[in-house]
Amino acid sequence: MRVVLQILIALVFMGAGVLFGAFNSQAVKIDFHWFLIPATLGVALLVALFIGAVLGGIAVTAGIVWPLRRHLRKARRELATSRPAAGMPASKQSTDPA
Repeated sequence: MRVVLQILIALVFMGAGVLFGAFNSQAVKIDFHWFLIPATLGVALLVALFIGAVLGGIAVTAGIVWPLRRHLRKARRELATSRPAAGMPASKQSTDPA
């Protein structure tokens, strides 16, 4: 059921993108100083939206996800070294009097 809902939502947004492109069919020229790209307004806006989403995703990944993964890896390493060895009876484990 969840997959069907995801497919329906994707189709709705794809249809909205097609309509957006169709209703914004004016010709525009995108000037990058060294070269010029002719496109329609709808395509130019959708491409700009896509590039912005990708750059935003990269920024979130670099600023939040990678530091959290590094922190999680460090915490797992510390937990693995602080656990007693498996199979060793409790009387044989080293105890810290402090």
